[in-house]
Amino acid sequence: MLRCRRHAKRLLCNRSIANAGLLGLVLSVSGCAVGPDFETPEAKVQNNWIEKYDSRVSETAVKTRWWRVFNDPTLDNLIERASEQNLPVQIAGLRILEARAQLGVAIGNQYPQAQQGAGNAQKVLLSSRLANLNLPSLQHSFDFFSLGFDAAWELDFWGRFRRNVEATDAGLLATVADYDNALVLLTAEVARTYAQMRTYEVLIQIASKNAKIQREGLQIAESRFRNGAASELDVTQARSLYESTLADIPEFQADLQQAKNALSILLGQPPGGVEALLHGPQRIPLATKKVAVGIPAELLRRRPDIRSAELNAAAESARIGVAEADLYPKFSLLGEISVQASDAARLFAPGSLFYYAGPGFRWSILNYGQITNSVRAQDARFQQAVVQYENTVLKAAQEVEDALITFLKAQESAVDLQRSVDAAQRSVETSLIQYREGAIDYQRVVDSQTKLLDVMNRLAQKRSSIATNLIAVYKALGGGWEVGEGKPTVPEAVLAQMASRTNWGNLLPPPPPPRPENLNPPPPASATPVLLPPDW
Repeated sequence: MLRCRRHAKRLLCNRSIANAGLLGLVLSVSGCAVGPDFETPEAKVQNNWIEKYDSRVSETAVKTRWWRVFNDPTLDNLIERASEQNLPVQIAGLRILEARAQLGVAIGNQYPQAQQGAGNAQKVLLSSRLANLNLPSLQHSFDFFSLGFDAAWELDFWGRFRRNVEATDAGLLATVADYDNALVLLTAEVARTYAQMRTYEVLIQIASKNAKIQREGLQIAESRFRNGAASELDVTQARSLYESTLADIPEFQADLQQAKNALSILLGQPPGGVEALLHGPQRIPLATKKVAVGIPAELLRRRPDIRSAELNAAAESARIGVAEADLYPKFSLLGEISVQASDAARLFAPGSLFYYAGPGFRWSILNYGQITNSVRAQDARFQQAVVQYENTVLKAAQEVEDALITFLKAQESAVDLQRSVDAAQRSVETSLIQYREGAIDYQRVVDSQTKLLDVMNRLAQKRSSIATNLIAVYKALGGGWEVGEGKPTVPEAVLAQMASRTNWGNLLPPPPPPRPENLNPPPPASATPVLLPPDW
């Protein structure tokens, strides 16, 4: 044990009492925090949707797990699997862990910023050529040993560290919102790609069905040509249309395979890995005619990208206080205690104690406007974040309105196209009968069959548009993050890998993300304790 002389011990104790008193004084007045306290910016939000008077639009609460409105178990299964296996979503979850660790660093800065043990063992030889050292009694060669501890604690007098905690805390919540937004984008993309895949399957069916009809017409033309009742032109026209329709099928098959490959990647699988999951009928997902959209003001809480923009603005606001604190003096408590001797054997002998302790301050006075301009630059960054938040709100409303009107009008267009398909089918049947009887030439048959193929393709594309635009409506409303409720943000296998190479303490496994209503900006620094519990 270290033993100090009685008078040195008394002096150390007296100074400790004085320093403790100073620390208490500083902590008692350190509730102040320079810089502005964040307030959520005003956002321009309309009271109602433009299409609110349409009977198909309901302002009731937006459906959770909206993809279930398609009543397609295959789609439900794909979305559930994608939420657990998608790699970009895993990256978003890992960013939450990174932000939690960064918050621990920010909290740690509230404690003594430098504390370290140090030791030395040195051989010293002084030059005999120095005039002031040319004394016979001076020992020019000696050993030096020391062992001690020193610390430096910059006190959070102006709330600089608390503002940094506030900013980092807001950044952590922003990563949670970004994770939710990744789920929103993922669910919409899986549903959209699935609808495209089913659309290509239907287009292949349509091409095959029409090729069969056109093949029948070709056979009639060939029969009439053999019997001298028609010219070779009828045969070539029939064959040209038939072969053209067959040529569309390989293109649709290629598009279908690309859609399946895209689904595989969304599920974190190599191309082809999704084939075993694609059960069910080959039809375009049937969308409901009505859609629940809530009210525009609900976007501010439902859309994760809006929450993220708000939290990013809160972080930039807190950083103004961090920058502004540099304008004022920094108060610190400094100290070192060690034992020193020229002989290692006497390192712990009486009289080897060395220490110093006391307060100090630093104040950047002549900074040539650098600190002031740093505050101004940070204020400009905060204002950019505010404008970005306002713009995100406006674009969110636009996305809902655009998707909603397209969804509604696509329904109306599909009704007309269905009537056109019915008429075209009757036209094909009639034209074939009349051509077989010799009442019309084959050009009328070609025209009717070409029209039928065209309107059937257009109807399939329009039904696909209805589905994809309903998906776009729910995506714009911020739906889809619910699929992650109750699930870890990072797969257990990944957490095990991380734990095997790094001591993550109590950060693994991560807690479930907060619900949207809890993702409010953190309290201001003035309401934050001077010392938060550190995360060891």
